[in-house]
Amino acid sequence: MDKNFPLSFYCVIALSFTTTALASPDKSAAPAVVPSHTATAPAAEKAAQPTASPLAGKVLETMDSGGYTYLYLEKKNGEKVWVAALATPVKVGSQVSFKGGNEMLNFESKSLKRTFDKIIFAEGAMTDTSAKDATTYKGKSTTGGSKAAAAGKDGKISVSKATGVNAYTVEEIFSNSTKLNKKKVVVKGKVVKVSARIMGLNWIHIQDGTGNQAKKNHNLVCTSKEIADVDDVVTISGILAKDKDFGGGYKYTAIVEESTIQK
Repeated sequence: MDKNFPLSFYCVIALSFTTTALASPDKSAAPAVVPSHTATAPAAEKAAQPTASPLAGKVLETMDSGGYTYLYLEKKNGEKVWVAALATPVKVGSQVSFKGGNEMLNFESKSLKRTFDKIIFAEGAMTDTSAKDATTYKGKSTTGGSKAAAAGKDGKISVSKATGVNAYTVEEIFSNSTKLNKKKVVVKGKVVKVSARIMGLNWIHIQDGTGNQAKKNHNLVCTSKEIADVDDVVTISGILAKDKDFGGGYKYTAIVEESTIQK
C-alpha cells in the first residue's frame, strides 16, 4: 500500500470493483436448464405457457415414446404444431382435438433423442373427431368421455353379488363412495361396454342389475391393463376413487382403478 494515499482512497476503489461485479454477473455461470422427457409429465412443464383455446387438427405424423404419443398436427388455418399426449392409438390422416395444453420451447425428448423447437403438452383425453361413431380397437371403443360412454341399463341383467371381504353391488359402491374412497372393493357384473387403450388403460363398464339410470348409479366404470369382452360376467377387484376427474370429459363420481379381472 502506498503511504502517500489515504486509506479512504483504497476503500473507494475496492467498493467500486465490488459494485461493478454485482451489476454485471457472469451469465455463463448460470446455464439455461433444458427440460428432459420422462414417462410422466416432465418437471420442466411447470414453466410452460398455457394455451387456453382448444387444439384440433389433422394428424400428419405420429410416434409413441416414453409413455407419450407425439403428433404433428395441421390446424384448419394451415398452422402446423407438435403435440404430446398420454399414449393413445391414433392414425395419420385422422382429425383429433384436445382441451388445450401447455406450450414449451426447445423441449428435449431423451427417449426420442430429439429436441422440439415448440411443442404443446395437451390436457385431457384425445378425441377423434373424424368418425361419426367411436373408433374401435379390436372391436372395443377408443373414444368418448364419461357422459358419452354411460351405458343404458339392460332390464335383463341380473348378476349375483360377489362373495367374500370387500364385496359390494354396483349400487352399494355408489351409495358408499365416500366411505370406500381409496379402499379396495370387489364387484361382480356383466360387461356392457369396453373402451380400449385410452390413456394407456382399458375402461370397462359393468352392471349387475342394481341401481337405476335416472340416479346414474347403475353403471360402474373400472380401469385396468387387463381386458374383457362385452357380455362377459366378471369379478373385478380394485381401488375405489370418488369424484375422479381425468379431464376431457372423463369425470366419475365413482370409479374402480388398478383393477384385476376374473372371468
